[in-house]
Amino acid sequence: MSQVKTVEQLRGILPEPRETTRAKILPFLDEQAIDFLRTCPFGLMATAGRDGPIEVSPKGDEPGFAHVENDRTVLLPERAGNNLAFGLQNIIETGRIGMIFLRPRTGETLRLSGRAEMFDDAELLAALGKSGRPALLAIRIHIERSYFHCARSVIRSHLWEPEHWPEAKRISFGKIFAARTGGDEDQAAKIDAFVEQGYTTNLWSNG
Repeated sequence: MSQVKTVEQLRGILPEPRETTRAKILPFLDEQAIDFLRTCPFGLMATAGRDGPIEVSPKGDEPGFAHVENDRTVLLPERAGNNLAFGLQNIIETGRIGMIFLRPRTGETLRLSGRAEMFDDAELLAALGKSGRPALLAIRIHIERSYFHCARSVIRSHLWEPEHWPEAKRISFGKIFAARTGGDEDQAAKIDAFVEQGYTTNLWSNG
């Protein structure tokens, strides 16, 4: 198998899209996109750093957590997490961002790309927060591209069909940390218990 290195080679395998396909790409949110975001609980945020590292971060909350400011800007709350902040640092460095939003039981996904900036403005944080659920930062996304992706990948993966789901599985961060620090099973269990607190009593804080 030869490596594909040119656009010409790529287009020899994947033909140019139809004009009707290109026509769906908009520089703003249309009525369906706004409605989709108002009922969407989850998205993936992709960012690029100045020196090349790409990060994809999961973002989720109650439906409508991505606040539609107007048809060209969306506000995204930054909630409590692991504090690595790789994606946030990328936003500071380049401002480039891409999002894909998923809505349960909906095959189509919404893709946004453009530029982002961050604020700790009290008014914005209040607008994005709820009682006991503070927004730590506000990410404003200036939309350059907005379009719906067709449902074929979701249909092929059976993503929203419970009868096709694997058994539930919990990842042990304790095993990961203990293996790298020379810890034992007891230490791993303590770390997993701490992580469990983050999923329950500390869900909305960095405590």
